[in-house]
Amino acid sequence: MMRQLLPLLLLLPLAGSRPAAPADNLASIKLPAGFRISYYAQRVGGARSLALGPDGTVYVGTRGDKVYALPDRNKDHKADEIITVAAGLNEPNGVAVRNGALYVGEISRILRFDNIATTLRQKPKPAVVYDQLPDKEHHGWKYISFGPDGKLYVPVGAPCNVCLPEEPIFATINRMNPDGTGLETVAYGVRNSVGFDWSPLDKALWFTDNGRDMLGDDRPADELNRAPTAGLHFGFPYVFQGDILDPQFGKGKQTSTYTAPAQKLGPHVAALGMKFYTGKMFPAQYRNQIFIPEHGSWNRSSKIGYRITLVTVDASGKKATGYQTFASGWLQGQQSWGRPVALLVMPDGALLVSDDQNDCVYRISYGG
Repeated sequence: MMRQLLPLLLLLPLAGSRPAAPADNLASIKLPAGFRISYYAQRVGGARSLALGPDGTVYVGTRGDKVYALPDRNKDHKADEIITVAAGLNEPNGVAVRNGALYVGEISRILRFDNIATTLRQKPKPAVVYDQLPDKEHHGWKYISFGPDGKLYVPVGAPCNVCLPEEPIFATINRMNPDGTGLETVAYGVRNSVGFDWSPLDKALWFTDNGRDMLGDDRPADELNRAPTAGLHFGFPYVFQGDILDPQFGKGKQTSTYTAPAQKLGPHVAALGMKFYTGKMFPAQYRNQIFIPEHGSWNRSSKIGYRITLVTVDASGKKATGYQTFASGWLQGQQSWGRPVALLVMPDGALLVSDDQNDCVYRISYGG
């Protein structure tokens, strides 16, 4: 039997070396009229969080060990090459740029690569900004971003499906000064946020949160939350989707004690790196609205997600008014060929989308 299997094993692609999906795969993506999708970069292994450098270079985090840079020097809306900025890291999912430095969020550390635009080919040695985050791998990967207050926001997911965490920093969103000092918690009861942004209208923090597993196919919903002030509690592990008490930890609790979601999302869709659309390329009705990549369900008998959704908000920017599909087609029947992860609004108004199954970054544009 072993001799029969060996030739087949030799033909299998090595991890990280999957051939790029053909461009005609994109023909299966459904978008509203006038929009188109193209490849910004392919063969970007495990592409996750995205950040933009001041020179237009896009930085890509992963849940492997590498961070990539995608320069587009000729401005043709495609990456010229894929440069490995750093390797040997511990799930460097989070990336952010400030004052010419690239910040990278590992599971337990925040790193900083200074003058990244001029040193990215040299695999520069980073400075350690903060190294006291928990080292638990369960929900340990980080999404990081600088807020309007100039501070770096860093979530710490729950180290479990549902539990009472041992340390108060679990199931929170935190912020710190750019030099790593002044760590403080801004949101509590957040099971696993892998995406957040600030309203361009009132600067309030909005974030996605993944609901618990093992309560059935259709509950609880993932959440889109709004945190206009620091210190709010969003329910974990007692309450999910604002109105479901956890069968174990919710006993004796009242749902009204906790902040309800601004919008219930699909159950188990794995809503990740949301962004407000602040560009000018898309039609006016999309401005200041929220796009959410839904990575896709893993524990549901019928798969859902694997798409990008749109949450509309009112003119004040404080209330969600609708939830609908914007881009779909990565799930064909019950088989997926791609999983959207994170978004980036480019200076020209196009929307970049990372995909850690198809190992790529897409560009969604509007042509009228």
